[in-house]
Amino acid sequence: MKQLLTAICLFALPLLASAQIENPVKWSFTSKKINATTYELHMTATIDGGWHLYAQEAGEGPVPTSFKFTKSPLVVAEGKVTEVGKLHKAFDKNFDSELKYYENQVDFVQKVTVKGKAATKVKGSVEFMTCDDHQCLPPKSVDFAISVGGK
Repeated sequence: MKQLLTAICLFALPLLASAQIENPVKWSFTSKKINATTYELHMTATIDGGWHLYAQEAGEGPVPTSFKFTKSPLVVAEGKVTEVGKLHKAFDKNFDSELKYYENQVDFVQKVTVKGKAATKVKGSVEFMTCDDHQCLPPKSVDFAISVGGK
């Protein structure tokens, strides 16, 4: 009986360990009104200690952070998404490449112009990859909807 219980525990342990999905990046999505028709979209990543999130131009190897915006006749993007945070550059022997990444927090900012006076939402998704000193998690995608326009 003792051996059977031990065997069951040994088989159940990997299942329980894999059930704990690591999610070292928390995203928040907000807008800031600049003037009557211009807004800044802030897509902010808060990164757990020991982990890092790759920049949009990360280097050779990892999946860089990228944003896809759903086309809308009411919203026009101005320029590209900018990064506000402390950019780190380091050679990574796992990818055999110099890589660019962020730790702790980074704010991705996209300026948009809203046509008309109606409130609307800017929808899209962010794809990103995170690593620590021992492992990289598979790329993940998070959908978002950010309110802009209106009163």
